[in-house]
Amino acid sequence: MRRRLASVTLVEVLAAALVAACVAKPPSVVSGPGAVPLSVRAAGPAGSCREFRGVWVATVGNFDWPSAPGLPAARQKQELVFLFDSLAALNANAVILQVRPAADALYPSALEPWSEVLSGTQGVAPEPLWDPLAFAIAEAHARGMELHAWFNPYRARPASSVSPAAASHVSRRRPDLVKAYGRQLWLDPGEEDVAAHSLAVILDVVKRYDVDGIHLDDYFYPYPEKDAAGNVVEFPDEPSFATYVASGGVLGREDWRRWNVNRFVKRLHDEVKAVKTGVRVGISPFGIWRPGRPAQVRGFDAYEEISADARTWLQRGWVDYLAPQLYWPIEQKEQSFPALLAWWAGQNTKGSFLWPGLAVSRVGEEGKGWPAGEIAEQIRRTRAQPGVTGHILFSARALLDNRAGISTELLKDVWAEPAGLPER
Repeated sequence: MRRRLASVTLVEVLAAALVAACVAKPPSVVSGPGAVPLSVRAAGPAGSCREFRGVWVATVGNFDWPSAPGLPAARQKQELVFLFDSLAALNANAVILQVRPAADALYPSALEPWSEVLSGTQGVAPEPLWDPLAFAIAEAHARGMELHAWFNPYRARPASSVSPAAASHVSRRRPDLVKAYGRQLWLDPGEEDVAAHSLAVILDVVKRYDVDGIHLDDYFYPYPEKDAAGNVVEFPDEPSFATYVASGGVLGREDWRRWNVNRFVKRLHDEVKAVKTGVRVGISPFGIWRPGRPAQVRGFDAYEEISADARTWLQRGWVDYLAPQLYWPIEQKEQSFPALLAWWAGQNTKGSFLWPGLAVSRVGEEGKGWPAGEIAEQIRRTRAQPGVTGHILFSARALLDNRAGISTELLKDVWAEPAGLPER
């Protein structure tokens, strides 16, 4: 695939950067899943700069890749190679690839069906058969980039689904574990079998693939839905809560929900490390833990509304890195990027990596888009903040399209030279 950028092609952007900045020679690229042994990494840059430069590649709804469901396997591979070539040329050093968007898989799995984003029908393998995750790992490593596998532990069916659930999908195998909520299906975090299943899926990937990291995003309990009258609809977890109370549980419902998620996060970290100590476990929660932290901040209460106690995960050392989604501009006082960045850095008492998420997707949005310089300045702020050693950009699509000149802006200054990965 060769996408045309909004005004300037990515090839032209990269050519200009080679003239304007000192850029190390990129590693040789050999296409194909067998290009290099999975344990081999291309040599990193020789420069002194070290920071995590990640890019999210979302697959749900074919958001970033593949460009449409049902493409031939050769076209899917071509698009992925072009995407990785482009990110490597932009001097990114890590890819966060969504491999389980909806209790399904972008790799051959005995536990869950093939994702519909590949074939167009859930449960139907790509034709001819190939392994996108193994291919992506090899292509990323051949370019000196890490590959983190991104999982959604609780989402079972998004509203964007286009095909029926496969017979092997959890909503059909174990309907007792799945709740309808709004236009989605959601795995109930209060069910012990849900945690066991999601952990088994993740650990299967850790055991079988040479991933550098395991990544969760901000979806834990679902974001609140409202009825026709505008009232918030309660997530229907009465049966699992009643089972907890009957067993002698004393927590209130909201505390119990947070306890469910906290236990899952801790188990995830501990069990991944028991399999492979070198695989990093990271989470990218909503960027506001609670309104009033810090004092000027207003907005959505992730702690209360989706039971995400990200400060506890950070302070207990249950994550190797945290990437709070700081998707607001610097000058927006009630959701101030620098104020939130400093607050999160102050909560990092265990010294985990802190790599905030930045919203390149908001650059050039119709009617209210940010200028590309906003992201460049946010990157400068992360470098100036003690305890922060990188950032992750959402998402690849904006970079490939060079939306409002964002790729040009990055290569002009803040990503002009390659960076090594941070060390402890």
